[in-house]
Amino acid sequence: MTNKKDRNEWVSGIKAIVLAIIIALFLRTFIFATSIVEGESMAPTLENGERVIFNKVVYMLDEPDRGDIVIIRQPPKNYVKRIIGLPGEEIEIKDHQLYINGDAYTQSFLSKDALYSTSNFGPIIIPEENYFVMGDNRLISKDSRNGLGYIPKEDIIGKSELIIYPFNELGLTH
Repeated sequence: MTNKKDRNEWVSGIKAIVLAIIIALFLRTFIFATSIVEGESMAPTLENGERVIFNKVVYMLDEPDRGDIVIIRQPPKNYVKRIIGLPGEEIEIKDHQLYINGDAYTQSFLSKDALYSTSNFGPIIIPEENYFVMGDNRLISKDSRNGLGYIPKEDIIGKSELIIYPFNELGLTH
């Protein structure tokens, strides 16, 4: 009797482990994934070496919005950037001020150094189904101004949600 009970407990334990692995693989494949921030282009919001969890489903249900920190697929690597301009908008940077459709836009997420290191750019009109992105560290960021170009919606693979490493930085990304 004890052998059968022990075997049933083992089988139940193995089933629970297999189910947990299947659920974890499903979540990792279809819902959430992790990415490592490489470089200083998003500093001080995100620092080199931080690991973030990003939501892969959010843009299947909704459109990317200004201010979202997104993961962009551009082989051979992914980039982490902030959405600044939406499809059809006019973007211009003049005298360190960002203008969207002719209106000054306050960038409260930037440090003073980043604000005053942003050189003149544009004006440009963002094509439909594309986005304009920039890093928060504008002086050194490779972004829509200087190498990445417009970002097609299908290249935006997720929205950064949470810093998970290092543990002292644990928290939501803004």
